[in-house]
Amino acid sequence: MAEYKLLLPSMGEGVMEATIISWLFNEGDSVKEDDSVVEIATDKVDSDVPTPVSGKIVKILKQKDEVAKVGEAIAILEIEGEGGNPVSEEVKTETPTAAPDAETLKTIEEPLKAAASTEFSGDLYLSPLVKSIAQQENISETELKTIKGSGLEGRITKEDILAYVKNRGNQQVQQAAPVQTASVPQPVATSAPAATITAAAGDEIIPMDRMRKIIAENMVKAKQIAPHVTSFIETDVTNVVKWRNKNKSLFEKREGEKLTFMPIFVKAVVKAIQDFPMINVSISGENIIKKKNINIGMATALPDGNLIVPVIKNADQLSLSGLAKAINDLAYRARNKKLRPEDTQGATYTISNVGSFGNLMGTPIIPQPQVAILAIGAIVKKPAVLETPDGDVIAIRNLMFMSHSYDHRVVDGSLGGMMLKHVHDYLENWDLNTEI
Repeated sequence: MAEYKLLLPSMGEGVMEATIISWLFNEGDSVKEDDSVVEIATDKVDSDVPTPVSGKIVKILKQKDEVAKVGEAIAILEIEGEGGNPVSEEVKTETPTAAPDAETLKTIEEPLKAAASTEFSGDLYLSPLVKSIAQQENISETELKTIKGSGLEGRITKEDILAYVKNRGNQQVQQAAPVQTASVPQPVATSAPAATITAAAGDEIIPMDRMRKIIAENMVKAKQIAPHVTSFIETDVTNVVKWRNKNKSLFEKREGEKLTFMPIFVKAVVKAIQDFPMINVSISGENIIKKKNINIGMATALPDGNLIVPVIKNADQLSLSGLAKAINDLAYRARNKKLRPEDTQGATYTISNVGSFGNLMGTPIIPQPQVAILAIGAIVKKPAVLETPDGDVIAIRNLMFMSHSYDHRVVDGSLGGMMLKHVHDYLENWDLNTEI
């Protein structure tokens, strides 16, 4: 018999750690290859970690609510044959090379549980580990904004904040020197204090779960950062409905996949983004980052009532059939907690199908760091006026509202409105002979 260390696997670019939610097996239990043995959580998604080998769990190294880093051992298994772990190059390269010493670890691991509730306003995106260090070291938001992040899209990494803590004393001495220059008072963003709510007799108090807390925090930040503007349009999607009705049985028989309306909506959005690429951007300080890839986020309701946004990567490179398969796969895995962290990263534009709940329209919040989101309403049969060579007639048509929310810092009404109109035109003029 030999020992095998079960490592926290790589979870995509920018994800360096995860929190243990629960173990699905106990010490002493036997597991088979590919069994899911532990549930983990990142800032983006909950997922399971399978074991690559069969054996018996002899020791669990990371307990519930503890944080593990990518490449770190979380359990020890007893397996048949020779010992040793074939650690992949991917894990080696993504594991931080400069680990903090034992004293530093002691100071930052204790407050990790409380760190998730630490609030930082503005456009700061901090991992639970970075938040915990900031909280432990009493680093203010003003100080955090002076730290140059080396992570994805300039985010502050563990190494960045530890380096800042190490040199903080020198920086504070320099800042303490009196400066005789006049300063202009800057406006300070303040938020009204939260009202104190007292539960009345018979009221039920339901603590937010981890995902709901993350959603709440992200939505508040998104509204604080981006000035939202919303445009609306009503679209005749009769051709889309006819085309889908004609092709859905054939497609399911041929591909074994359902053909929903979403691939058509995504295709129209992608075409409109190609017409107006300045919708496919992000803001970094005073710079606009124009994205090369078109990655479409797909807001998905979960069975527990929470929301997650898996991402269709390089949607402009997929055919209608490819989009249908990608959408079905992401939706299935989202609802069955099978998404990987990388499945929820990198969106450059998002679509929310509020019509799936029977809603006519909505005003969705723009997920940061994107600058626009499209809400698609329910398709409803209505009488409509049609122009024909013989004059106007009234006919029953399939109509649908769309609402386009955009960040007025970089998207004006003309750009946001024209983008929406192009989506509208692509759907209204859908070719009934389009191949799938």
